[in-house]
Amino acid sequence: MAPAEILNSLFPLGHDVTTHGNLSFGTGAMGTLSVHVIGAGGGGAIGVDEALQLAAHVLTLANSGDGRPILLLVDTSSQRMSRRDEMLGLNEYLAHLAKSLLLAEANGHRTIGLLYGGSAAGAFIATALACGTLVALPGAHPEVMDLPSMARVTKLSIEVLKEKAKATPVFAPGLDNLAQTGAIAETWDPDAPLSDKLAALLARPRNGDDRATLGKVRGGRPKAAIIANEVATLAQARG
Repeated sequence: MAPAEILNSLFPLGHDVTTHGNLSFGTGAMGTLSVHVIGAGGGGAIGVDEALQLAAHVLTLANSGDGRPILLLVDTSSQRMSRRDEMLGLNEYLAHLAKSLLLAEANGHRTIGLLYGGSAAGAFIATALACGTLVALPGAHPEVMDLPSMARVTKLSIEVLKEKAKATPVFAPGLDNLAQTGAIAETWDPDAPLSDKLAALLARPRNGDDRATLGKVRGGRPKAAIIANEVATLAQARG
Protein backbone atom coordinates (compact mmCIF):
# COMPACT_ATOMS: atom_id res chain seq x y z
CA MET A 1 0.00 0.00 0.00
CA ALA A 2 1.10 3.53 -0.74
CA PRO A 3 1.27 6.00 2.18
CA ALA A 4 -1.82 7.88 0.96
CA GLU A 5 -3.82 4.63 0.86
CA ILE A 6 -2.61 3.68 4.33
CA LEU A 7 -3.64 7.05 5.77
CA ASN A 8 -7.07 6.90 4.12
CA SER A 9 -7.63 3.40 5.48
CA LEU A 10 -6.45 4.39 8.96
CA PHE A 11 -8.44 7.62 9.09
CA PRO A 12 -11.60 7.46 6.92
CA LEU A 13 -12.90 10.48 8.85
CA GLY A 14 -9.96 12.51 7.55
CA HIS A 15 -6.44 13.59 8.40
CA ASP A 16 -4.18 16.63 7.92
CA VAL A 17 -0.87 14.82 7.46
CA THR A 18 1.55 16.70 5.23
CA THR A 19 4.85 15.47 3.81
CA HIS A 20 8.16 17.31 3.87
CA GLY A 21 10.77 15.36 1.93
CA ASN A 22 10.74 11.86 3.41
CA LEU A 23 9.14 12.98 6.68
CA SER A 24 5.46 13.48 7.43
CA PHE A 25 3.61 15.15 10.30
CA GLY A 26 -0.01 15.73 11.21
CA THR A 27 -3.05 14.24 12.93
CA GLY A 28 -5.71 11.71 12.03
CA ALA A 29 -9.33 11.61 13.21
CA MET A 30 -10.86 8.52 14.84
CA GLY A 31 -14.32 9.45 16.09
CA THR A 32 -13.80 11.56 19.19
CA LEU A 33 -10.13 10.55 19.30
CA SER A 34 -7.33 12.33 17.46
CA VAL A 35 -4.05 10.54 16.76
CA HIS A 36 -0.69 12.21 16.20
CA VAL A 37 0.89 10.90 13.00
CA ILE A 38 4.58 10.95 12.13
CA GLY A 39 6.07 9.40 9.03
CA ALA A 40 9.60 8.38 8.09
CA GLY A 41 9.08 7.11 4.58
CA GLY A 42 10.07 7.12 0.97
CA GLY A 43 12.64 4.41 1.64
CA GLY A 44 15.02 7.15 2.71
CA ALA A 45 17.91 6.92 5.12
CA ILE A 46 17.76 8.44 8.60
CA GLY A 47 20.63 10.81 9.12
CA VAL A 48 21.46 13.50 11.66
CA ASP A 49 18.99 16.00 10.17
CA GLU A 50 16.08 13.57 9.98
CA ALA A 51 16.73 12.22 13.47
CA LEU A 52 16.72 15.76 14.89
CA GLN A 53 13.49 16.72 13.12
CA LEU A 54 11.72 13.57 14.22
CA ALA A 55 12.97 13.78 17.81
CA ALA A 56 12.02 17.47 18.11
CA HIS A 57 8.49 16.71 16.98
CA VAL A 58 8.16 13.72 19.31
CA LEU A 59 9.46 15.74 22.27
CA THR A 60 6.93 18.50 21.55
CA LEU A 61 4.16 15.91 21.62
CA ALA A 62 5.58 14.19 24.70
CA ASN A 63 5.53 17.48 26.60
CA SER A 64 2.13 18.61 25.30
CA GLY A 65 0.21 16.85 28.05
CA ASP A 66 -2.60 15.80 25.70
CA GLY A 67 -1.91 12.07 26.12
CA ARG A 68 -2.95 11.28 22.56
CA PRO A 69 -1.50 8.23 20.78
CA ILE A 70 1.46 8.69 18.46
CA LEU A 71 1.47 6.62 15.27
CA LEU A 72 4.82 6.34 13.49
CA LEU A 73 4.67 5.16 9.86
CA VAL A 74 7.98 3.61 8.78
CA ASP A 75 9.50 2.85 5.39
CA THR A 76 13.21 3.62 5.52
CA SER A 77 16.46 2.13 4.37
CA SER A 78 19.12 2.32 7.07
CA GLN A 79 20.94 5.07 8.90
CA ARG A 80 22.68 7.43 6.48
CA MET A 81 26.12 6.10 5.60
CA SER A 82 27.93 9.39 5.07
CA ARG A 83 31.17 10.78 6.45
CA ARG A 84 29.36 13.93 7.65
CA ASP A 85 26.74 12.04 9.64
CA GLU A 86 29.24 9.65 11.13
CA MET A 87 31.63 12.45 12.11
CA LEU A 88 28.76 14.33 13.78
CA GLY A 89 28.01 11.27 15.89
CA LEU A 90 24.94 9.83 14.16
CA ASN A 91 24.65 7.06 16.76
CA GLU A 92 23.94 9.68 19.44
CA TYR A 93 21.26 11.34 17.32
CA LEU A 94 19.57 7.99 16.71
CA ALA A 95 19.73 7.25 20.45
CA HIS A 96 18.18 10.66 21.10
CA LEU A 97 15.30 9.82 18.74
CA ALA A 98 14.72 6.44 20.38
CA LYS A 99 14.75 8.00 23.85
CA SER A 100 12.27 10.65 22.70
CA LEU A 101 9.80 7.91 21.79
CA LEU A 102 10.42 6.17 25.11
CA LEU A 103 9.78 9.45 26.93
CA ALA A 104 6.51 9.95 25.05
CA GLU A 105 5.37 6.49 26.13
CA ALA A 106 6.40 7.21 29.72
CA ASN A 107 4.42 10.46 29.60
CA GLY A 108 1.19 8.64 28.75
CA HIS A 109 1.24 8.56 24.94
CA ARG A 110 0.75 5.17 23.34
CA THR A 111 3.47 4.92 20.71
CA ILE A 112 2.67 2.62 17.80
CA GLY A 113 4.98 1.92 14.89
CA LEU A 114 3.43 0.79 11.60
CA LEU A 115 6.03 -0.74 9.31
CA TYR A 116 4.79 -0.80 5.71
CA GLY A 117 8.09 -0.97 3.80
CA GLY A 118 11.70 -1.61 4.64
CA SER A 119 13.80 -0.59 7.60
CA ALA A 120 17.21 -1.71 8.77
CA ALA A 121 19.93 -1.31 11.36
CA GLY A 122 20.06 1.91 13.37
CA ALA A 123 17.11 3.49 11.54
CA PHE A 124 14.94 0.48 12.41
CA ILE A 125 16.01 0.43 16.05
CA ALA A 126 15.52 4.19 16.56
CA THR A 127 12.07 4.35 14.94
CA ALA A 128 9.97 1.20 14.65
CA LEU A 129 11.56 -0.80 17.47
CA ALA A 130 11.59 2.19 19.84
CA CYS A 131 7.79 2.36 19.78
CA GLY A 132 5.84 0.66 22.54
CA THR A 133 4.01 -1.52 20.01
CA LEU A 134 5.11 -2.40 16.48
CA VAL A 135 2.73 -3.68 13.81
CA ALA A 136 3.35 -4.31 10.13
CA LEU A 137 1.70 -4.77 6.77
CA PRO A 138 2.45 -7.78 4.55
CA GLY A 139 5.45 -7.10 2.34
CA ALA A 140 7.30 -5.12 5.00
CA HIS A 141 10.91 -6.17 5.32
CA PRO A 142 12.62 -5.30 8.60
CA GLU A 143 16.15 -6.31 9.46
CA VAL A 144 18.37 -5.35 12.34
CA MET A 145 21.32 -6.43 10.18
CA ASP A 146 21.28 -8.04 6.73
CA LEU A 147 23.15 -11.28 6.15
CA PRO A 148 25.99 -9.77 4.06
CA SER A 149 26.71 -7.32 6.89
CA MET A 150 26.55 -10.16 9.42
CA ALA A 151 29.04 -12.09 7.29
CA ARG A 152 31.50 -9.19 7.37
CA VAL A 153 31.19 -8.80 11.14
CA THR A 154 31.19 -12.48 12.12
CA LYS A 155 33.58 -13.70 9.38
CA LEU A 156 31.10 -16.52 8.69
CA SER A 157 30.02 -17.35 5.16
CA ILE A 158 26.61 -16.35 3.79
CA GLU A 159 25.76 -20.05 3.46
CA VAL A 160 26.44 -20.71 7.16
CA LEU A 161 24.42 -17.66 8.16
CA LYS A 162 21.49 -18.70 5.98
CA GLU A 163 21.40 -22.06 7.74
CA LYS A 164 21.55 -20.41 11.16
CA ALA A 165 18.81 -17.99 10.12
CA LYS A 166 16.52 -20.91 9.28
CA ALA A 167 16.88 -22.34 12.78
CA THR A 168 17.10 -19.15 14.85
CA PRO A 169 14.58 -16.32 14.23
CA VAL A 170 16.58 -13.91 16.41
CA PHE A 171 19.39 -14.30 13.93
CA ALA A 172 17.35 -13.69 10.80
CA PRO A 173 15.96 -10.69 8.94
CA GLY A 174 12.43 -10.51 7.57
CA LEU A 175 8.86 -9.96 8.72
CA ASP A 176 8.08 -13.53 9.78
CA ASN A 177 11.24 -13.84 11.84
CA LEU A 178 10.75 -10.53 13.63
CA ALA A 179 7.13 -11.48 14.36
CA GLN A 180 8.26 -14.82 15.79
CA THR A 181 10.63 -13.08 18.18
CA GLY A 182 7.79 -10.87 19.41
CA ALA A 183 9.28 -7.65 18.03
CA ILE A 184 6.27 -7.27 15.73
CA ALA A 185 3.02 -7.66 17.66
CA GLU A 186 0.63 -8.01 14.72
CA THR A 187 0.58 -8.13 10.94
CA TRP A 188 -2.49 -6.32 9.64
CA ASP A 189 -4.56 -7.33 6.64
CA PRO A 190 -4.46 -4.38 4.21
CA ASP A 191 -7.74 -5.49 2.58
CA ALA A 192 -9.61 -4.79 5.83
CA PRO A 193 -10.08 -1.26 7.22
CA LEU A 194 -6.89 -0.36 9.07
CA SER A 195 -8.96 2.01 11.21
CA ASP A 196 -10.62 -0.99 12.86
CA LYS A 197 -7.24 -2.59 13.58
CA LEU A 198 -5.88 0.61 15.09
CA ALA A 199 -9.00 1.16 17.19
CA ALA A 200 -8.84 -2.40 18.53
CA LEU A 201 -5.16 -2.01 19.38
CA LEU A 202 -5.74 1.26 21.22
CA ALA A 203 -8.66 -0.25 23.13
CA ARG A 204 -6.41 -2.92 24.64
CA PRO A 205 -4.48 -1.66 27.67
CA ARG A 206 -0.72 -1.97 27.44
CA ASN A 207 0.87 -3.25 30.61
CA GLY A 208 4.60 -2.95 30.11
CA ASP A 209 6.77 -4.45 27.41
CA ASP A 210 5.34 -7.81 26.35
CA ARG A 211 7.76 -8.57 23.50
CA ALA A 212 9.72 -11.15 25.48
CA THR A 213 6.51 -12.97 26.39
CA LEU A 214 5.29 -12.90 22.78
CA GLY A 215 8.65 -14.23 21.62
CA LYS A 216 8.41 -17.11 24.07
CA VAL A 217 4.82 -17.99 23.10
CA ARG A 218 5.67 -17.90 19.39
CA GLY A 219 8.79 -20.00 19.82
CA GLY A 220 11.23 -17.33 18.70
CA ARG A 221 12.74 -16.47 22.09
CA PRO A 222 12.24 -19.41 24.45
CA LYS A 223 14.55 -17.99 27.14
CA ALA A 224 13.61 -14.31 26.89
CA ALA A 225 10.69 -14.26 29.32
CA ILE A 226 12.66 -16.28 31.89
CA ILE A 227 15.57 -13.85 31.72
CA ALA A 228 13.22 -10.85 31.88
CA ASN A 229 11.58 -12.22 35.04
CA GLU A 230 14.96 -12.88 36.64
CA VAL A 231 16.09 -9.32 35.87
CA ALA A 232 12.85 -7.90 37.30
CA THR A 233 13.22 -10.00 40.45
CA LEU A 234 16.84 -8.88 40.88
CA ALA A 235 15.86 -5.23 40.41
CA GLN A 236 13.11 -5.59 43.03
CA ALA A 237 15.52 -7.18 45.47
CA ARG A 238 17.95 -4.31 45.03
CA GLY A 239 15.10 -1.81 45.08
